Amino acid sequence: MDVISSIFFFIVAIFILVTAHELGHFLTAKLFGMRVEKFYIGFDFLERRLWKKQIGDTEYGIGLFPLGGYVKIAGMVDESLDTNFQSTEPQPWEFRAKPVWQRLVVLAGGVSMNLILAAAIFIGVTFVLGEARTSVNTPAFVERGSLFETMGMKTGDRLQLANGKTVASWEEALDPELFIAQSLNYTILRDGKSVTLTAPSNSLSKINEAQSLGIRPIVPPIIDEALENMPAQKAGIQPGGLITAINGQAVSDWTEVVGIISSHAATPITVTWKYLKPIQNGKITPELLRSEGDIFVATLIPNASGKIGISLKTTLATERKKVNFAGSIVSGINQTWKMSSMTVQGFAKIFTGKEDFRKSVGGPIKIAKIASQSAEQGPVSFLYFLAMLSISLAIINILPVPALDGGQFVLNAVEGIIRREIPFAIKMRIQQIGMALLLALFAYILINDIFNP
Repeated sequence: MDVISSIFFFIVAIFILVTAHELGHFLTAKLFGMRVEKFYIGFDFLERRLWKKQIGDTEYGIGLFPLGGYVKIAGMVDESLDTNFQSTEPQPWEFRAKPVWQRLVVLAGGVSMNLILAAAIFIGVTFVLGEARTSVNTPAFVERGSLFETMGMKTGDRLQLANGKTVASWEEALDPELFIAQSLNYTILRDGKSVTLTAPSNSLSKINEAQSLGIRPIVPPIIDEALENMPAQKAGIQPGGLITAINGQAVSDWTEVVGIISSHAATPITVTWKYLKPIQNGKITPELLRSEGDIFVATLIPNASGKIGISLKTTLATERKKVNFAGSIVSGINQTWKMSSMTVQGFAKIFTGKEDFRKSVGGPIKIAKIASQSAEQGPVSFLYFLAMLSISLAIINILPVPALDGGQFVLNAVEGIIRREIPFAIKMRIQQIGMALLLALFAYILINDIFNP
C-alpha cells in the first residue's frame, strides 16, 4: 500500500508542477503569436500516450511516461530534436522568426510559472490559515540519526538562540536561511543550563539523507480516547492519562509510544501512566501530570496490528496569526525568496564539494517517498512540499546546461549579442550533447536512489 501511495502522490506532484511549467512556455508563446504544435504532460515516447486531442494548431495530450512534459513550439530546436523546419524559410509564427527578447521571455516562462506557483501556495496557505507560531517553550523531540542529534541535541532540550539571535518561535528557529549560512549553531537550555551546539558543515546532506529536519516540538503522549473492547480500555487505561514508560523504557513523545507498541504486536507489554482527576475550572497540563499525577501500571497485549486502541490528545500550543491579503502576498513572496535563495546556495555547496552530491540530490524514488510522507501529514504539508519542489524545478531549469531552459536562454542571448543566428548544425549538436548528459545524469540519480534510499 505504501508503494501505491508513493506512486500516486508522485504522479499528482509531477502532474501539477509540469503543467505549471509548460503552461508558462505555452502562454508566453501564444502571447507573441508563436504556433504551439504540442502540449504534453508526460512524455509520449514511441507514440505511447494515454490521451490526445487536436484543438486548433495544438495537439494536447497525456504521455504514458509521467517523468516530465513538453511544449513543442514551431521553429524551435528542443528536446524533440525535430529538424524538418530547417528545409523551409522562417515563417512569421515560428520561434526562430521572433525577436530575441520575445524568445527569451518564452524560455523564461516555465521557470517564472514555477516560482509563481510556489508563491501562490505560500500566499494561499498564509491567507487562509495565518502565520504559524509555536512557542520555543515547548521542548524539542530529536530523532535518531538526525542533524540535530549529530550536533548533540537531546529530546527535552529547549531552543533559545539560533546563530546568536534570540528565537521566540519554532518557525524562527528552523528558518530555512539558517541552513545555508556559513555556519550554524544553537544555544539550548538543558537542566537549567545554557549549552551551545554547532552543526557540521554538511548540514544539507544530513537533512536530505534523513529526508527530514529530525527535530520538532515534542508531543506529550496524553490519551484522548481509549476505545471500547480494545486492550488499553480493558486494562483500565483512561482518557487524560499520560504514558510515561513502556516495558520500563521512559517515553516522552507520542512517536515513541506508537513505535514501541507497533513493534510488540501480539506480545505482552507493561505500560506505566500517570493520571489526575479533572480539576474544576482548571487545566491539567503535561507538566502537572508528570509532577503530581498518580502512577498506574498496566499489562496488556497489543492486537495483531500492533495497536492497543488509544488516540492522541493534541496539547501542542500553536497559534495562527491572522494576516490580511496584502500581508499574505508579502509573506508568500518572502517565503518564496528565502526558499529560492536556500536552493541556489544549496546547489552552490554541492558544486563546490561542501555537500555530498549523492546524499544531497534525489530522483523519482526519493521524491515519491517524500511526496507520500508529506501527504500523510496533511494537505498543508503536501502543499508546502509542492512549493519547495516547484522552486527546485525552477532553479534546475535555469541552469545554463544545454537542453535545459537555461542553456537555450544562453544560446538565444548569444544570438542577440552577435546579431546573427548560430549555425543550425552547431545548435543541434549542442542540444544532442545536452540531452545525452541529462539522460546520463537521470540514470545516475535513479541508480543512486535505488542504492541509497
